[in-house]
Amino acid sequence: MEENFAINMGRQLGSGGHTIGEKLAKELNIEFYDKELINLASEKSGLCRKFFEKADEKASQGFFGTLSNIHFPFINESAMPSENCLSNDALFKVQSDVIKMLADVKSCLFMGRCADYILRENPRCVNIFISADTTDRIARICRERHITEGQAKNAIEKADKERTEYYNYYSTGTWGAAATYHLCINSSIFGIDGTVKFLKTFIINKLAQKV
Repeated sequence: MEENFAINMGRQLGSGGHTIGEKLAKELNIEFYDKELINLASEKSGLCRKFFEKADEKASQGFFGTLSNIHFPFINESAMPSENCLSNDALFKVQSDVIKMLADVKSCLFMGRCADYILRENPRCVNIFISADTTDRIARICRERHITEGQAKNAIEKADKERTEYYNYYSTGTWGAAATYHLCINSSIFGIDGTVKFLKTFIINKLAQKV
């Protein structure tokens, strides 16, 4: 796999998708991007990193939904749409430009953020969605966040709603639907390491196919 390629991974909260993505990137010896994209988008736009981090934590209407119609001056105005408005669409454009820039220069694994749609014209992409059994999702969230089962269920419902609204708004696909991805896999079947092993084989074979 000498040519650059991109792995775009969507995942349910509690599916272990983030861990799977990190381990898979190490196995493939490529760069891993999740929260790092926020920092890079911050640098590109000239906005404070903490501002983007705060926005990422308040995605009730999508990834940057709560920031609609707020106006800020930008250091690098050429990176933004006209009217200088910090809207969902403006921030999505910055993020999209960063993802495209990274994919142009090196192999990467991107977590969420519509990377599969953003890179839809790139023939060297593999688009994957990670799900898990509800009981496993709840147990993982309880363990990682040290919260009750009820709180975990609420967190899962909220995350699923936000990610669905965000993805379905900015892409032409449907979040979590099999037809949207090259592969959907339930991590409860093989576990974290087993899923990583399966995905590595799948990705190598998928990229070996002639476009």
